[in-house]
Amino acid sequence: MHTMLPRLHPGASDFPPLRRAGLHTLQVNLGYRCNQRCLHCHVNAGPTRKEVMTDDTVAAVLDLLRRNGIQQLDLTGGAPEIHPRFRELVRTATAAGVHVIDRCNLTVLSEPGQEDLAGFLAAHRVEVVASLPCYLEENVDGQRGSGVFAASVIGLQQLNAAGYGDADGTLPLRLMYNPLGPYLPPPQQKLEDDYRARLAEHGIRFTNLLTLVNMPIQRFGSMLVSKRRFDDYMQLLRDSYAAANLDKVMCRELVSIDWRGFVYDCDFNQMLGIPLPHTGRTALHVRDLDPAQLSGTPIAVADHCYGCTAGQGSSCGGALSEGDGA
Repeated sequence: MHTMLPRLHPGASDFPPLRRAGLHTLQVNLGYRCNQRCLHCHVNAGPTRKEVMTDDTVAAVLDLLRRNGIQQLDLTGGAPEIHPRFRELVRTATAAGVHVIDRCNLTVLSEPGQEDLAGFLAAHRVEVVASLPCYLEENVDGQRGSGVFAASVIGLQQLNAAGYGDADGTLPLRLMYNPLGPYLPPPQQKLEDDYRARLAEHGIRFTNLLTLVNMPIQRFGSMLVSKRRFDDYMQLLRDSYAAANLDKVMCRELVSIDWRGFVYDCDFNQMLGIPLPHTGRTALHVRDLDPAQLSGTPIAVADHCYGCTAGQGSSCGGALSEGDGA
């Protein structure tokens, strides 16, 4: 696996400086174990990964939620549902009035022991953000593995049966698209219309579509290096920079917690090991995090940040503007 950090070193970047507005969302990576191994994965997750959040770290996350009035808990992985404490986290957070997001790969709903997962998520009003990089079977299977599209359709149908994607909006089901190669997503609304038309053939309904730019790190970045396309892709991101997206990037109101409990400005900085710049520490643990001290602090930026501001922009919440894709 090629390391991306020497090519994305913060000190060498000319990306504009950013400061944090506050803390609205705690994004927690429960581990890198996943039942899939996708080509675009910026976490390099897969079935053989051993990294899993410990009980002590889960307790520290729950303590932070209880003490600090954080509004949103965003659970990711790997496949977060595989973690043995996933459901406890959901129950505790929702009981405290915290809105919970589950970053779901859809096929996990077909895993042994997860037969009631859709019902559990619905019972706790968990928002589901489901990865589906295309509406065509050959494209999905080419990126995510043989049979993934068919299993994803089954997962979506299970979520629909539990009430997700209904017109009343009480159980949001958002689909996440990412390009199949080194280019920017097309305009989000136009692509959403295409998804609706094609998925309706399978009887599937969903709330809306989110588009995400592939970040040039971990597995996707390694692929770019191997094919000698890394520099060209970075130039595309730079050339597509839109300053209007700076105020909307997710890192201004979010922090990312890795499976060990260490805190980062975003999930991408986590994967690159770039620590919070204002603490004076090489690593800050969630047990020592004081959200009240985050407002106005600088955010660590590097060249991969151009991915979040390119074209229509990109974040865990999809496009940041209505600008053109590519």
